[in-house]
Amino acid sequence: MPRPRLCRKIEFDPNITYFKPQGVPMRELEAIELTAEEIEAYRLRHINDLEQKQAADKMHTSQSTYQRILYSAYKKIADALINGKAIKIIKKS
Repeated sequence: MPRPRLCRKIEFDPNITYFKPQGVPMRELEAIELTAEEIEAYRLRHINDLEQKQAADKMHTSQSTYQRILYSAYKKIADALINGKAIKIIKKS
């Protein structure tokens, strides 16, 4: 039986949840989904300029888990930018 997921602290709730390449209709695009955790990890590192340990503490998670979340966000964002995909942010419930 898998371990239950911990409740991570997420302070950011974006108003805009879709980004797409200009000039391409949404129906023609594949969308990459970023979770609330991924966008929060990205925001803490690149907008708030926090080091990984500080950001992990703010999210109430371990540094290694924070790093996995952040790298998942990096990979998805890079895929969308390089391959011309839309980005959909999945808001927390």
